Amino acid sequence: MKIESSSDAAAAQRFRIGYAFAPKKEQSFIQPSLLDHASQNGIDFVPISITDSSSEEEAAEALIQQGPFHCIIHKLYGHRWNHQLKQYSSKYPQTLILDPPDSIERLHNRVSMLQVVSAIKLNSQFNISVSVPKQVVLQTPQSPDSIHNNTNDGAVEFPVIAKPLLANGSAKSHEMYLVFDPKGLQTLLPTNTTTSASTQPILLQQFVNHGEVVFKVYVIGEYVQCVKRSSLPDISEQQLTASEGQVLRFSQISNSPQPQEEDEHGLGLAHDPHEMPPSDFVEELARGIRLGLKLNFFNFDVIRDSGNPHSYFVIDINYFPGYAKLPSYEQVLTNFLLALLTTPTQKDHQLEPATTEEEEEEEEKEESDHDHLGDGEGGGDASLLP
Repeated sequence: MKIESSSDAAAAQRFRIGYAFAPKKEQSFIQPSLLDHASQNGIDFVPISITDSSSEEEAAEALIQQGPFHCIIHKLYGHRWNHQLKQYSSKYPQTLILDPPDSIERLHNRVSMLQVVSAIKLNSQFNISVSVPKQVVLQTPQSPDSIHNNTNDGAVEFPVIAKPLLANGSAKSHEMYLVFDPKGLQTLLPTNTTTSASTQPILLQQFVNHGEVVFKVYVIGEYVQCVKRSSLPDISEQQLTASEGQVLRFSQISNSPQPQEEDEHGLGLAHDPHEMPPSDFVEELARGIRLGLKLNFFNFDVIRDSGNPHSYFVIDINYFPGYAKLPSYEQVLTNFLLALLTTPTQKDHQLEPATTEEEEEEEEKEESDHDHLGDGEGGGDASLLP
């Protein structure tokens, strides 16, 4: 008789993973290579149909009818979707929701998303400090006096990056500006309410010279991958003076490949800006952020101070980034899901619907009747029953 190993058992069982993404995200992430690799390893990805034409309760029921799933992965936001997930989970509580909406919500605010960094205690052996650049939130519209008070109390120093406080994935939330001085900021912020958009809070994040390099750290559970990308150039005192009143608009930090080390971007810096940060440090930082945020799918941007190779800053955290850009992302994601779904803490993968109170009472009655039968026929010893 052949005894199945745990890996054989896992391979014999198929897992149904529901996914819910906006069309653009689905197109980039759900690649044929991912579907093929996952299928060969016992995972079937199933698209979740989302409709906006029905009521909240009807939409929630539609999600329930598409189940059950062993796991749901998603990148949809808003009360309606959160309600659907909540109703689904009440019916199938053993389905893993990756990630919980309450945890994702923290990343929608550029202040709350970075608060986790201050709570991380790094191993002293790294001799590295990690923090967040100085920040201040401006409510708009702003008067010139109010702008002056908010930027001259030591909270931030120019130049600054001006970003919408809300990071909800919309095109508006990616509108960012490099602001060189208070005069430029006054041209950016309206001093009277002209449009509804002008009333949105703005985050001013102090710009830190970082050698034109940003390190993007991708996280899938315990898997961590750090890559280099080009970023904004350093700003000298002479450039700052020459750029009086200027505002530089950019949609997002470039994803272009990092220039080679023979380029002259690193001249005059305290260290080579292209040198990757220590892998142990990156993994510990990623673990701290993952546990602090209670998230499995995210990436974060880290920069290194041009003047101090031991000083790093976390400047942004994004939920469910473009994993398809990573080599072998198909294998990484599949391995993560298999490890999660086959762990001993996941006791039941049959995904039976949760029983109602009436069903529980009926089950208790049946068990009680069975017990009485056992007592009368065989003294409660099941081995004596016919």
